[in-house]
Formats: sequence, C-alpha cells, structure tokens
Amino acid sequence: MRKLITGGRIITAVDDYVADVLIEDETVVAIASRFDVEVDEVIDASGQYVLPGGVDPHVHFRMPFAGTETVDDFTSGTAAAVRGGTTTVIDFPLQSRGTGLIETLDRWHGLLGQDQPMIDVGFHMIVSDLSNGKLDEVPRLVDEGVTSFKLFMAYKDSLMADDSTIFEAFCASADHGLLTMMHAENGGVIDVLVRRALAAGRTSPKYHEATRPAKAEAEAVHSAIAIAEMAGAPVYIVHLSAEESLRHVAQARANGIAAYAETCPQYLFLDNSVYDLPDFEAAKYVFTPPARAKHHQDALWRGLAFDDLAVVSTDHCPFCFADQKRMGIDDFSKIPNGGPGVEARLQLVHDGGVRAGRITLNRMVDVLSTTPAKLFGLFPKKGTVAVGSDADLVIFDPNKRETLSVESQVSKVDYSNYEGREVVGSPTWVISRGATVGRNGKVVGAPGHGRFIKRAQHLQPLTGKVVDTVIRVQP
Repeated sequence: MRKLITGGRIITAVDDYVADVLIEDETVVAIASRFDVEVDEVIDASGQYVLPGGVDPHVHFRMPFAGTETVDDFTSGTAAAVRGGTTTVIDFPLQSRGTGLIETLDRWHGLLGQDQPMIDVGFHMIVSDLSNGKLDEVPRLVDEGVTSFKLFMAYKDSLMADDSTIFEAFCASADHGLLTMMHAENGGVIDVLVRRALAAGRTSPKYHEATRPAKAEAEAVHSAIAIAEMAGAPVYIVHLSAEESLRHVAQARANGIAAYAETCPQYLFLDNSVYDLPDFEAAKYVFTPPARAKHHQDALWRGLAFDDLAVVSTDHCPFCFADQKRMGIDDFSKIPNGGPGVEARLQLVHDGGVRAGRITLNRMVDVLSTTPAKLFGLFPKKGTVAVGSDADLVIFDPNKRETLSVESQVSKVDYSNYEGREVVGSPTWVISRGATVGRNGKVVGAPGHGRFIKRAQHLQPLTGKVVDTVIRVQP
C-alpha cells in the first residue's frame, strides 16, 4: 500500500524543510519536493509539522508494585501513547530475586502476548539479582534484543540493588554493549527518614516529598556515575529531577564520561506546591522522585537546551486514585509511587518548551525521539524521517488548542496530573509503520498492530529486519 503525505514541514533533530513523504507499506521510500505517482491515500499536511514518531524509553505497563499493579496494560497503555504522538515505547520486565533473566523476559513476553499493543514495544531488564550464574544469561538477552539494564538504588527491601550487584551489572554492560539505567536515590537515607516521619505521626502524602530530598537524589547520581566509571561502562540516569543532580551529570559529561540523563514532564511542569493540596488530593502526585521546588525547573530546561539532559521520557506508571492510591490513606509510604504521562508528553514539551522559547523545534524532536532511539539501539529505523526508516510519523498542528483532562484521555487511570491545562499544538495524524493509528485525538488503529522490537546494542544502528514476531491474540 502506498501513502503520500504532502506539503508538510518536516522537522527532524537536524532538518527543517517542506517536502512530500512517500510511504510504501511500512517504510518511508522517498522524500521530495513533489511527487507525481499513483498512491492509495493522500494526506494533506499543509501548515503542519511532520515529525518522527515519539520514542518513550520509560513506561511501566502491567508493573507489579506495592501490592498492586499499574492500571494500564499493553493495549491501553500503547493506545494512550498513540494519543500523545508516541509510536514506540520501551517497558521493563522486572526480575524477582532468585529468578533468571531469561525466565523474567519470557514472562513479560507472555504478558505482551496476552494484550494487543497498538504500537511497537521494546524491553529493558530490571535487575535485582545477579548471583548463581545469572550473568551468564546476558549474551542471550542481547540476542533477544534486550540491550539495557535498569537497577534501583532505592526501595529498600524490595527493588533496591546493593553496590556489588550494581557494579557487576555495569561490568556486564561494558562487556556486552548494554546501557545501564539507574534509579538514583539514596535508599538507606530515605528509609530512615520515612520511618522517623511515620513515628512522629506524619502520615499524609505531603511527607512523600519531605522524606525524599533532592540531596538524596544528587548523592546517588554521583555514586552511580562513579561506579559506572570504575566499570568502564555508560550510565543513564532515569527521571532526574534536581539541579544538583544535573550538575553531577554535566560535570561527568565535561570530563568525557559516557553519562546520560532523562527528565520527565512532571519535573518540568509541576512543583512541590502540589503537596499542599487539601485532603488526600496530593496522593495523585506521589511519584518518585517527587516534584521539586520550582527553581529546579529552570535548571532542567537549561539542561535540555544544552544537552546535559538527553531525553524527556514519561515514567508512565499509573495507579488509580479512587482505590490504588488510597491504599496509603493512613500511611504515605504505602501509596503506590507513580503517575500517568505517556499521553501528554509531546503537547506539553511543545507548548511549554518550544512556544515558550526554551528549546527549538529540532531539539524537541531530538529529546522526544531521536536521542532515545540512538541510545537504545533503535536508530535509524526509529527516531527520524528518512528514506529507509520505519514510517512512524506524527502530523502535528502547532496551532491547535486543547485542554488536557481526564475526560479526553485514553489511559485507564482516573485522573490527569495536568487537569485543565490548555496547550497549543496537537497531533492530527499518528502513523505507525505506515498504518494510521491516531486521528485528531482518537485512537483508530487496529489492536495487535504493535510488535516486539529486538533492539541493537547501545548506540549501534538497527538495520534489516527489526521485528521479532507480530503479537497475535485469538479472538
């Protein structure tokens, strides 16, 4: 099937020009000022941007946590991603202690196969235990296209990995071309602060912020970078939220260390005033790290503008307010940590970043699509508009106004962290491997269109056949 996008302003991380894009089946086959060919469908993109589909390298669908599970599965979560102009996500199989890495991966393939993803999905591997020969499974992980680890320095007695496990993971990353992602907070300090707060009767959601100070993040970021440097491995700091943490990353990069970091919209657009909301409303903003004092936002935007921050992900980790968040009604430490976000990323960054003059259009594409595709072994099949790339495209109307609200969102979660915020700029078409999956805020694609992607190693190009199997579910 041939599809032609005409008259759009093509924006990549480095380009900005008006041209037509010819799609054949799943691939961009030609870009030119004008085509005179027979096609099955013509899309007029005049006056709009043609962007590469968003790549969100940090989502949690079906994630078990704190005695419950994130409310979005691989069907609803990827549909929410479509709504927001994202055409590729990377999720996290979570290794339980004592369980093998391949056994964990097989379990998550089973979960993915039970659902019907709307867009392409890759996997990282959350590691908690590398004892008893589990390191020997790493080459198999690479063969399976899982080329990144994630480890936690927080959540003592559950997800938290000790320093020896972290160091071993970095060494394996160096040996096998993986990128290791670090949740960087000092879990030991936080554990003491939480216990002291609860003993003093401080049980409301506002104490989530008070017990996870920016210094605890900054110390852990510094430690993670130092351990990675000792192992000779690259490091990627997830959901960086604080100015001092960013200084550690910037200094490491200036010293030639392969250190990368992402931030998320919740740290760019929300501040710690949300924890002053009455009753239990602040529980909606119990994500980790917490929202920070407002002055951190300016530092994060500067980090994005000058490449000390490489990526804006979402850490989409949704728990419903009506029941799941209320598990911590009498104890803030029992509120499941996480919030929604996969749906609003592009609109927020365009409105609050590009339109506000904080970053350029090219930089927006870079942090939302191109750089995550490069870092996680998806480029150039994903993350750009180029001949030979997957036809993952977003046609974006920069002047279309929309009010963000739970009433119009696709995610199963029962609230929006940006309720009532007006944004300017919205996707009008979302195309995944040549198929229209989103149209004017509606998800119109076929469930099951999404595929599992085997990713290349860190910073290596993804070429040739990029999919493993189509996820098929019996009706």
